[in-house]
Amino acid sequence: MDEMRTYAIIGCGMMGREHMSNLALVPDARLVAIADPDAGSRQEAQAHAASLGQDVALFEDNSAMLSEVEPDAVIIASPNYTHYDVVRPVMDAGCAILMEKPMCTAIDEAVVLTRKAKAYPNLFWVGLEYRYMPPVTRFIERVHAGEAGDIKMLAIREHRFPFLQKVGDWNRFNRNTGGTLVEKCCHFFDLMRHILQDEPVRIFASGAQDVNHLDERYDGQVPDIIDNAFVLVDFAGGARAALDLCMFAEGSEEQEEISAVGPVGKLEVKLPGAKVTWSPRDKSGPFVENVATPDDALAAGDHHGATYYQLLEFHRSLISGTPPAVGALDGWRSVQMGAAAQESIATGLPVDLNLTGDA
Repeated sequence: MDEMRTYAIIGCGMMGREHMSNLALVPDARLVAIADPDAGSRQEAQAHAASLGQDVALFEDNSAMLSEVEPDAVIIASPNYTHYDVVRPVMDAGCAILMEKPMCTAIDEAVVLTRKAKAYPNLFWVGLEYRYMPPVTRFIERVHAGEAGDIKMLAIREHRFPFLQKVGDWNRFNRNTGGTLVEKCCHFFDLMRHILQDEPVRIFASGAQDVNHLDERYDGQVPDIIDNAFVLVDFAGGARAALDLCMFAEGSEEQEEISAVGPVGKLEVKLPGAKVTWSPRDKSGPFVENVATPDDALAAGDHHGATYYQLLEFHRSLISGTPPAVGALDGWRSVQMGAAAQESIATGLPVDLNLTGDA
């Protein structure tokens, strides 16, 4: 079987260039084209492609790229607020799709795409890649193997740096991102559902913009993205999950920490420490497992190898014709949860969810 597949990327900013680096590591994946309306981004992508030995055609217009190159798969890494408009011509062209998170910034748009994806004859994958960080993947494997028993409490902490600068600083406003808890935390809401293998029924959140970006002005407007929050999530099966987000804590030793506690004990993973720790209730532990990520995957991006391992599985699905491991339904659910958390912060009230059905 011929396993070579051609790829194009729409949006060659920071995340688009990370995909370029990681595609260079995937066997039988060949990047042939990039489209981006920003000339500066195209220039940076051209230089990056040269450094990777990639021979890539550059386009200002997405439609021209799709008509001239006809790639097997398209990675959409354009700004959040463009996803809904950018993906539809790609679907019309029939290409396999890997759409970066969040799938959309508005719930109604996510519903439309989820319905279209159900009937789509090609691969439609949403880039919720945190599942693919090797230490997190190993942690999830051990949770799903029942090592801690039936999980009752799941906690995710991210203490990190502020939002990075993007082209035009589009990520400074809720109208472009869907809000911090959609833009940044859709990853974590997806992890909650994936780890617990259950659906949320209620979300209560408290958060604010207390430190970051308050001295910035864009056409006289002050950024409105929150920089810290606590989010509590009740799940249908009785488990509870909590998210602790702080985006002015770049001095933290560990950026992400995830723990799952059941009647047998506690499993936890920390990044970048890359250790999975098992602490049984009988106090015989703790037992630490080091989970290494290859240096080339670590060097190819800022997501602890997740982008590479996701692309590797995407490519395998593209060749074999198997369904996406992270589909439109997962993308839609993660947006719903983030939007509900944003609503809870705005109203001060818990938000009830009904996420048991399909779009």
